[in-house]
Amino acid sequence: MERIELLDETSRYPHAERLTRTLAALLHELGLQDRELTVVLMDDAAIAQRNRADRQEDGPTDVLSYPTFEPGDEGFPEVPHLGDVLISLETAARQAEENGHSLEEEVLVLAAHGLTHLRGFDHRTDEEWQPFLEVQARILQLADGEAS
Repeated sequence: MERIELLDETSRYPHAERLTRTLAALLHELGLQDRELTVVLMDDAAIAQRNRADRQEDGPTDVLSYPTFEPGDEGFPEVPHLGDVLISLETAARQAEENGHSLEEEVLVLAAHGLTHLRGFDHRTDEEWQPFLEVQARILQLADGEAS
């Protein structure tokens, strides 16, 4: 059974249950039903602090991913916990407005994006974006109940 821990540091996100249910369905589809995931919802100030400390980038970002285990880690056993996905609700709200969709949709997309990073993918080239686009579209289908 997949285990998703959702920490809403802002105490302002009204769709927490749907987010965890949809992420659980996505994990199951990806064959990761025995894995654990932590999602932290935070504000711009908190994610900007992490962004500066960990990536040497100033200012907030929308999503950060911290894998617990990365392929190639020598001597480190693979553990059930995939890692942590940090999402700024303030940045997500701005992006949702800019793109003409809901905050809930934006958070789902960002969670799927972060999960894809935890699975070992990156997007340095256009071709590498494909797995991200696929999983981001799929989580929206799952949220809409269009799962086959």
